[in-house]
Amino acid sequence: MMDIDAIIIGAGVIGLATARELSMRGLSVIILESEREFGSATSSRNSEVIHAGLYYPAGSLKARLCVEGKARLYAFCQSHGVSHRRCGKLIAAANEAETALLAGLKDKGEANGCEDLELIDERQALSLEPALACRAALLSPSTGIIDSHGYMLALLGEAEDHGAALAFNAPFERAHAISGGFRIHVGGKEPMSLTCRLLINSAGLFAPMVAKKIEGLPAQAIPQARFAKGSYFSLTGKSPFSRLIYPAPHTHGLGVHLTLDLAGQARFGPDVEWVETIDYAVNPRRMEGFGDAIRRYWPGLPENALVPAYSGIRPKISGPDEPAMDFRIDGPETHGLAGLVNLFGIESPGLTASLAIAADIAERLSD
Repeated sequence: MMDIDAIIIGAGVIGLATARELSMRGLSVIILESEREFGSATSSRNSEVIHAGLYYPAGSLKARLCVEGKARLYAFCQSHGVSHRRCGKLIAAANEAETALLAGLKDKGEANGCEDLELIDERQALSLEPALACRAALLSPSTGIIDSHGYMLALLGEAEDHGAALAFNAPFERAHAISGGFRIHVGGKEPMSLTCRLLINSAGLFAPMVAKKIEGLPAQAIPQARFAKGSYFSLTGKSPFSRLIYPAPHTHGLGVHLTLDLAGQARFGPDVEWVETIDYAVNPRRMEGFGDAIRRYWPGLPENALVPAYSGIRPKISGPDEPAMDFRIDGPETHGLAGLVNLFGIESPGLTASLAIAADIAERLSD
């Protein structure tokens, strides 16, 4: 007999969504979190955007799970009282080359199942957002914003209502396969070992490091962790925009874009800074590149109007000179260990896709 059906490593938004999904399916669940609170890393250090699903290659996990997750997420927010707003987004093209890029982005989004995208000209864009400078824009009405902490609190509450338990200050130390499951060793002030039938590595930035501590997992099944830091700066004063404003995207990010919080405060970011260690301090010098990037779509940005806000780190599994990788949800069919799922590279749109990712994990483990 196992102590528990499922152990989830990491109480970020994916770990919490997975705990909810599995507990609602009747499984006993424990979430192990090394920190003293949930969602303290990537899940709380992002743009809090509900993405439409238009950036990702057709057929990719990111495309499928983002579009499916968006529908699930809006429904969850409405049924659970999570603060959110379907504010919409404009992706601005500064020239003809970027206008052509937006047309391709629209085609990609429609192939992914985004049915409400509209390519509009400069006049139409200015009628929506008079402060915007562009040659054309792609309108995504279903893009929105969410209170990520409120969302995670709701996920945890429903998981606990179905019997799941969350252990704080409980760092995962190692695991090895036993007959019918795994033995997990947990550190902290009160070290313990537990047995479980199912093990889900949802450790985010630390997922490759956790995977290396699972005995019997082939080394070739573990990608190298890459950290891409993104800094955000807040706008002092009132936002000139009622929608999110994005530039044309680039390889490892969506550009320095304007997002709004639910109180209407505008912030800009994130940039891309490849780092070796995890450090969330915001270097004010990073602001130097923001002004020129922002003025491409908002020439009216006042001088000295930005102040450091916060930073986040993307859990990448591809480097600066490599194409962006898809999500990796590695089940037994990938690595050969029954009952184990490793989650690698769950960066944006992980928040949007979280409920769909959780359902995907549950289906893989029920096969």
